[in-house]
Amino acid sequence: MKIISYSRVSTAQQDIDKQRYLILSYAHKMKLKINEMIEVEISSTVSLEKRRINELIDKLTEGDLLIVVELSRLGRDMLQTLNIINELTAKGVQVIFIRQPELSTYRGNNHSKLLLAIYSYFAEAERNFITLRTKQGLEAAKARGKILGRPKGSGNKSGYRLDPFKEQIIDLMHKGLKARSIRLIINPLMKEPLSLSSYERYIKRLSKEL
Repeated sequence: MKIISYSRVSTAQQDIDKQRYLILSYAHKMKLKINEMIEVEISSTVSLEKRRINELIDKLTEGDLLIVVELSRLGRDMLQTLNIINELTAKGVQVIFIRQPELSTYRGNNHSKLLLAIYSYFAEAERNFITLRTKQGLEAAKARGKILGRPKGSGNKSGYRLDPFKEQIIDLMHKGLKARSIRLIINPLMKEPLSLSSYERYIKRLSKEL
């Protein structure tokens, strides 16, 4: 089993040493040996890649353990945080939140499953709100005379068909949603829904621009 800790502060005024101390103290108390400590000083509003979350997820495999001081260190908001936790859980990774032990998934904490289910309900409500806000934003842009859809002469390139939704897609990417989830939100807003591969290519292109 590999054990990795993750710490993040938004500004220089916040003290990452406090998080490091809490993590090391907990590991010592529980007789756990940490293999790697990932520490970043960066805002939660930047991309998952810059916050090293993608790197963290890639490093963790089935049976591994992640130690974090609290839920808010992982994600920008509830929706993004739950997406990260769900992705880790699907990989078979266990997570410990030192200040919120009731949410830790370590050693089959059944209480955490209930709380995370409740949080997932609110995250779903937030996801629906994002869909509604996206639709309203597009309707407002159309009312202002903005041309939606692909430019003339663009052929059948799906990327152009997603360009009117670019800002919304970037916002969803920053919230930690993957191509599959973004497709579920954007496709209902399109006259001709696109395939998952089209979204994956478009998101890959956007990732290089961010």
